[in-house]
Amino acid sequence: MLTYKKSGVDVGLSDKFTGFLEKKSKAIGGFAGLFNIKHYGADCSIVASTDGVGTKLKLAFLLDKHDTIGVDLVAMCVNDLITCGAKPLFFLDYYATAGLKLEKSKKIIDGIMDGCAQSGMALLGGETAEMPGFYRGEEYDLAGFAVGLVKNSEIIDGGKIRPGDAVLGFKSSGFHSNGYSLIRKVLEEKRLLKKHARELLTPTRIYVKQMEKLRADLRKRKTDILGMAHITGSGIEGNLVRVLPKNADAFVYKNRWEVPWIMRAVQKAGGIPEKEMFNAFNMGIGMIIAVRKEFADLVLRTNGDAVLLGEIKKGKGRVILA
Repeated sequence: MLTYKKSGVDVGLSDKFTGFLEKKSKAIGGFAGLFNIKHYGADCSIVASTDGVGTKLKLAFLLDKHDTIGVDLVAMCVNDLITCGAKPLFFLDYYATAGLKLEKSKKIIDGIMDGCAQSGMALLGGETAEMPGFYRGEEYDLAGFAVGLVKNSEIIDGGKIRPGDAVLGFKSSGFHSNGYSLIRKVLEEKRLLKKHARELLTPTRIYVKQMEKLRADLRKRKTDILGMAHITGSGIEGNLVRVLPKNADAFVYKNRWEVPWIMRAVQKAGGIPEKEMFNAFNMGIGMIIAVRKEFADLVLRTNGDAVLLGEIKKGKGRVILA
């Protein structure tokens, strides 16, 4: 039986470290950090998030395909940024390699610019570091930094979630950019990596414009998104719990949507238990929100990829996968 931990990634330990960081920082929900600038005369907060693409880069190296990995980089940052209600403003990137290869580097930056365009952000700048002797051959690494702004009165922090609210999800484009150490270990052992590599390089979906439109639709009805979770490492349970108040549980019913075939293929190839799959991957749901129950139909009617996942009940701040 193969698990994420056996592939070299200890999600439980990572969650403990994230909890430590949240206690030490100003982050709301742990997705993005907020800096209140009311003291400087503006009743709003600057929001910032940072992330990378992880070992999904290994697949880009394998196929020598570098035109989508920049979209992943932006997506992982900006999808975190919007969970607190922020409007993305600008992006910075860090690109490190043994030595520049012009055509490859252009493709990477074009992908980053594509992601920024999808997010309504400016690519403000970045750093390109040539580090021969540190990176092997033509390998490289990427990190990204997204910055946005939110009015303090419009911050989404989950505090208004209450029993009776609806939980809705928005479909992912696949694995996005999490769990690739486990994916590669499974498929390499079964000699299936090249067969599925192109599918696995599908870029992470960016939810910015969809969520902006949804919030606008809800505000016309004098309501808003109550809580928002970007489903990344640790899966639905580990991410949705971050936005729940301590007196409410979120019930998510796994029979409400179809898990992508590529995820089931990896599960079958590795003999991965269902619980482990939900711990490691998004399982086809990339973003989750909570709204008042009476507005769930509006979300479903105006968003073709939306799924009514479940509901909020009185509880202790837990996510129950049923």
